[in-house]
Amino acid sequence: MRIVFMGTPDFAAGSLEAVIAAGHDVAAAVTGEDKPVGRGGRVQMCAVKQVAVEHEIPVLQPHRVRGNAELLCRLQKLSPDIIIVAAYGKIIPKEILELPRFGCINVHASLLPDYRGAAPIQWAVIDGREVSGVTIMQMDEGLDTGDMLARTEVRLQPDETGGSLFDRLSKAGAALLVDTLEKIAAGDVEPAAQPAESPTPYARMIRKEDGKIDWSASAVQIERLIRGLNPWPSAYTELDGKMMKIWSARVAGDADAECAEASGGQMPGTVIQVDQKGFSVRTGKGVLQICELQIAGKKRMDAGAFLRGYHLEVGTVLK
Repeated sequence: MRIVFMGTPDFAAGSLEAVIAAGHDVAAAVTGEDKPVGRGGRVQMCAVKQVAVEHEIPVLQPHRVRGNAELLCRLQKLSPDIIIVAAYGKIIPKEILELPRFGCINVHASLLPDYRGAAPIQWAVIDGREVSGVTIMQMDEGLDTGDMLARTEVRLQPDETGGSLFDRLSKAGAALLVDTLEKIAAGDVEPAAQPAESPTPYARMIRKEDGKIDWSASAVQIERLIRGLNPWPSAYTELDGKMMKIWSARVAGDADAECAEASGGQMPGTVIQVDQKGFSVRTGKGVLQICELQIAGKKRMDAGAFLRGYHLEVGTVLK
């Protein structure tokens, strides 16, 4: 099939690679604009553009899609059979949705109608879901509301992070996309309408401030937040006026819970135990053992290594 691919991050790049490997004719890649990254502000291509350039596929980087007559004209001239959208980040208007003969399909990183929205992967981990997956959807003018063409499930691991689930769903989505394209070409798909209402809240875009740890939450909730926001934007707290990112933690067992009870009366966020391996923090319910962290301006390290160079006292309150 002749394809126009619209996507930006690594998640989408995996699907583009799979479509190319399957022998489809990718006429163009529509992707996000180049942006400065890191402290040096060096301009860098997004993952989809990198793949497109490697395969000598024309790249379009419009600032906006809605009301963009030039983009519409370019797409019309390309005359794609289908447009694939994967984590593109912009709303696709009706005139583009209806342009290809097979319409536009979307690779969405959830089991629709669960987690419609921009950040289904992180929220699945934060919410403690046991199963996630990928849905290939026929796009309409709604927000992730189109008919479902195919779905595949992925079971979350106990130590699943937003980053690891991102990678696993990218691979699952790429394989499902190639299979679905074959079925579309053969007329062998049976669209299934989604329920009007989603059983889960809208998976809004993650913001940096979402990583601020509320120690009055339970240890279970905080541990999920830490995993869900790893690697970005990361969960963080404040120690002695400095930001401290927490990269991994463990909900304490019964013995540590007894330790917490013995320190009753102390507020959530209080360090209640320090030893050679690390330290533990009281939460609104239960105890959280900190395993890996990073102080602003320093490298990531395990909690034991941190304590060998930093004197942390029981009773210190993380803010």
